[in-house]
Amino acid sequence: MKYLIAEDEFDLQQSIVTYLQRDGNVCEVASNFEEAFEKVSIYDYDIIVLDINLSTGSGLDILKTIKKERKRAGVIIISANNSLNDKLEGLDLGADDYITKPFHLAELNSRINAVLRRGKYGGEEVIEFNEIKINTKAREVYINDKLIALTRKEYDLLVFFISNKGRVLSKEIIAEHLWGDNSDLLDNFDFIYVHINNLRKKLTAEGSKYIKTTYGSGYKFIEE
Repeated sequence: MKYLIAEDEFDLQQSIVTYLQRDGNVCEVASNFEEAFEKVSIYDYDIIVLDINLSTGSGLDILKTIKKERKRAGVIIISANNSLNDKLEGLDLGADDYITKPFHLAELNSRINAVLRRGKYGGEEVIEFNEIKINTKAREVYINDKLIALTRKEYDLLVFFISNKGRVLSKEIIAEHLWGDNSDLLDNFDFIYVHINNLRKKLTAEGSKYIKTTYGSGYKFIEE
């Protein structure tokens, strides 16, 4: 999964990043209003953890931008302010959840997982696509009830494909989703081909032939 942590308290920001990266998630950060605005305008995320009281502007204005541009990210607002009005305004603007500082990182992680389940998986921990079954909590993939050994990136790639089935995904979008800001530093996207080819071979070996190449555009996960 790919997250944006928009939080101006550096220690808290880094604590959140360190905690979420333990499960192999890609975490980008924004330390002020301008950075957060730029990132949500340019990039797509699965989850945005958004501080209402950013040092140079209101996180609620960032939330308005997210909803205006119809971004598909789930949004969890965090704030030191326990005001009911702030909470209600954030939820009315379209935030998926609200958590007040101080909080336990495990609670934030649980809320993130709940938002992901509601938004991407219909409230379920298990994603199913024909014979493919993905346990998102255990990060396990089964095909016809057989456990398939995938690398961390192959797992993330499969979840990304299924969550966007039928949509053409360019190599740039795939790279940016799996590697975040670091994808901008790459000279080429050969590594994308390697991961996709390896995943496709493992799926094809089990009879699951869903990854299609759209020449000149990218890749699509679809039934023939």
